[in-house]
Amino acid sequence: MGGMSDQFWFNMSTSTVEVGRRSDHSQLLGPYPTREEAQAALETAAARTEAWDAEEE
Repeated sequence: MGGMSDQFWFNMSTSTVEVGRRSDHSQLLGPYPTREEAQAALETAAARTEAWDAEEE
């Protein structure tokens, strides 16, 4: 399995995907195994939040 430099991160400040963790961790979502999954990070996070909220009801 690859190291952190092989993983993809979504930078919430710049709305870009980074290869390897280059920015401050407080600005990143990830890691993700593919660029496509990292690009969809905000949608994934929103869907998970909705699912968790529904479980609490």
